[in-house]
This record gives sequence, C-alpha cells and structure tokens, in this order.
Amino acid sequence: MTEDTKRPRIGVLAIQGNFAAHAAALTEAGAEPVEIRNPEELDGLDGLIIPGGESTTILKFLERRKFFDALKEFAQKRPTFGTCAGAILLAREVRHPAQRSLGALDAVVERNAYGRQIDSSIQVEPSSLPGDPLEMVFIRAPRIVEVGPNVEVLARREGFPVLVQQGKLMAATFHPELSQDRRVHRQFVQMTMQEKQT
Repeated sequence: MTEDTKRPRIGVLAIQGNFAAHAAALTEAGAEPVEIRNPEELDGLDGLIIPGGESTTILKFLERRKFFDALKEFAQKRPTFGTCAGAILLAREVRHPAQRSLGALDAVVERNAYGRQIDSSIQVEPSSLPGDPLEMVFIRAPRIVEVGPNVEVLARREGFPVLVQQGKLMAATFHPELSQDRRVHRQFVQMTMQEKQT
C-alpha cells in the first residue's frame, strides 16, 4: 500500500473555530490535513471537517465567497464531519432561531441549547467507539433533538445524541479537537479511507 492510499487528504474549513487543533488531530489520526478557505480548494480532497465557531458568521462567509453551493455538493458526495457549528450547518433543519443549512444530515438541531459560553463544560460519557467513555468538551453547544432512521447515534448526553453518523457524514455537538482523545477523528479518518477505496 502506498503512502497516498494510507493517508487521506482531509480538508479543514479554516474560516472560524479551532481549525489548527483539528489539523493536529487529523495528523495524529493518520490523515493529511489541508486548510480550506476557497471553494476551488475542495477539489482533490478525500473528506472535510467543518469546525465549530459561530454558525451565522460561517454562513455569511460561505455566502459571500459563493462557497455554500460547493460545500453542499461536497457533503452529498464525500465524507464530511461537522463539529458544533459544523453540525448545525450539516443538519436538515436548524431551530432557535431557524437558519439556512446544507441539509445533508437527517437531523434537527437547536442552536446554543446548552446555554451561553459560561455554561460550557467537559463531560465524560459512554460511546459506541472502542475503549473507555469519551471526553466531550461542550462550548455553547447545539442540541440534536431529532434524527432520521438512517442516522446512527454513537454517543449521548442527557439522552440526546451528541455524536452521530449517517453514511459518509458525521456530526458532533462537542469539540473533539480540544480533547487528547483521538478516537472521534480516527473514526472519521477510517470512514474516509473506506470511502476512498470504494
């Protein structure tokens, strides 16, 4: 197996949020991270992470750069992982308040459902990923209030899904890049590698 097939090229949307931490996590998880700021840079990627930040700010940037439609098309075809604000953007419906989204993930998401920045917390919860319970860093986190039948819930908080997978898509309402635990990123890298080989 060549180095090219072993290390998928995974973009990190480098608009807002801790994209550098995502890039470091991807490197540790066995991928080649690429910072993405323009729609043409999506070409040649095996997968993409849409990090946290402020979803309305990210949305304005995407629309101003004529990036929204390119991102929507990418998420329908290639592995895409949204964390926090990225999960909001991936959802089919956004509430409190309503907001435009990519409509790729069959889920309904409520914005800032766990409170303001001061209400941020670190939780440790069981997950279906191999190993110990998962450390989850929540910062003004959204809440997934509804998922479709093809969405697999990998972890929950207070009964609500916080880590989900649907085909080539993943979403987390927490920030896995802020933990030392790389299992979430490894899950996405493995998913991307499997898709690359098909």
